[in-house]
Amino acid sequence: MRMLVPADVRCPYCGEGIAILLDPSTDGQEYVEDCQVCCRPIAVRVDLDDDGMPHASLGREDEG
Repeated sequence: MRMLVPADVRCPYCGEGIAILLDPSTDGQEYVEDCQVCCRPIAVRVDLDDDGMPHASLGREDEG
């Protein structure tokens, strides 16, 4: 069983630093997570690098 990996990121709305947990079990995950500061919905995409480590790309959910 793989452990969740913590990541420090910036909210694309308010710009505040927040912490999220990334799941390294599946490449190409997409989901929505609310900002812990401004509560707006953040579109999160998690991709795995060549070593299997997850990396997050964040966007505004309203960017469609």
